[in-house]
Amino acid sequence: MKKYLTLITIIILHSCDMKKNEIVEPKAKKIEKVLKMHEHERIDEFYWLNERDNPEVIEYLEEENNYRDSYMKDYKSLENELFEEIKSRIKEDDSSVPYLENGYYYYTRYEKGKQYPIYCRKKDNLENAEEILIDANKMSEGHEYFRIGGIDISPDNKIMAYSVDTVSRRLYTVHFKNLETGITSSQSISNTNGGVSWANDNKTVFYNQKNVNTLRTEKVIRYVLGSGNNEEVFFESDDEFNLYSYKTKSGKYIIISSSKTISDEIRFINADRPNQEFKIFQKRIDGLEYSVDHLDDKWYIRTNINNSQNFKLMVCNENKTSSENWKDFIKHRENVLLENIEVFNEFFVVTERENGQRRFNVISKKDGESHYIDFEEEAFSAYSSVNAEMNSVKFRYGYSSMTTPNSTIEYDLVSRKKRF
Repeated sequence: MKKYLTLITIIILHSCDMKKNEIVEPKAKKIEKVLKMHEHERIDEFYWLNERDNPEVIEYLEEENNYRDSYMKDYKSLENELFEEIKSRIKEDDSSVPYLENGYYYYTRYEKGKQYPIYCRKKDNLENAEEILIDANKMSEGHEYFRIGGIDISPDNKIMAYSVDTVSRRLYTVHFKNLETGITSSQSISNTNGGVSWANDNKTVFYNQKNVNTLRTEKVIRYVLGSGNNEEVFFESDDEFNLYSYKTKSGKYIIISSSKTISDEIRFINADRPNQEFKIFQKRIDGLEYSVDHLDDKWYIRTNINNSQNFKLMVCNENKTSSENWKDFIKHRENVLLENIEVFNEFFVVTERENGQRRFNVISKKDGESHYIDFEEEAFSAYSSVNAEMNSVKFRYGYSSMTTPNSTIEYDLVSRKKRF
């Protein structure tokens, strides 16, 4: 039997070699290009293949695709069989864990036999009627490629901004849909990174615009719905920096963050006054990294200032934001990396890493008492999940281990009880 299997294998391999010899393999031409980085030079003979609009590049890629199709045509039935087997192991009618934000529970779900998600919400509680925001299966019809970038709902829950990429370049077009009438505006915004930040007037948004050639996010634009006017409020001239904008969890501020590997600079305005000029939080300094979140009348700053290579948490008054006003909230520790902070009205949840393992430090805002969430296992993976509501005592995180499959766990910050 063993000899028989060996013989079959040899015959199959030989037939593959014969087929390979019959098909002409495409050969990309070589054009030397010298690339210089960190005082080092290297030659890339195939750098020209980056030219996505070059007809020769497209022709070569088509030749490669045709070569692959010809080479594998006798195994098409096997490909289909493998595909169906893999698909059979996937739960096709799955859904995400609903999360609460501004009075609505949001979730995505899939229907059997369909490839794209359906984005939904329910008002107040999960027993109420479902409202379909986007059925990506219908929206994708007629497109060879389709991807939803982001969905951002106005503060009054009446208008949805959503973004779509139909060319696979991560250049998203933002559309606006009235959720009361179901009508999508004829005005749209192109070449964005996919998301918008709503001001509190429910009509002004800030979005990030990309350079269509480099794909670097380089501008923040202010747009008033229905006006057709796109006003540039910030341009990042340093091409080492990338930028993005977002709204603080408190809902009070719009943030612009410019970042490169070892430097950050943040600008902000009050979301109630979207026509203001953005103020600099702390000027960029090479080597100074920081990020911010807001609670009550204070800013909380995660930073590596003063050689805090593992980062520490600092705090300042919301009207005095430059670094000389920062005060220690959680001091720097040599053996503990401070990764992130999640702010709630009554608690802070600090994501830390020690000895390579992540943990969550829960700190009471009232008295400073702290405790760590007990994972009850020595080896595991954990990460902060969606926690959109400030006025909550429930913290959600993702968790998995050798004995626990990927799970979303809800932890009560007061009772310290868990719910899967």
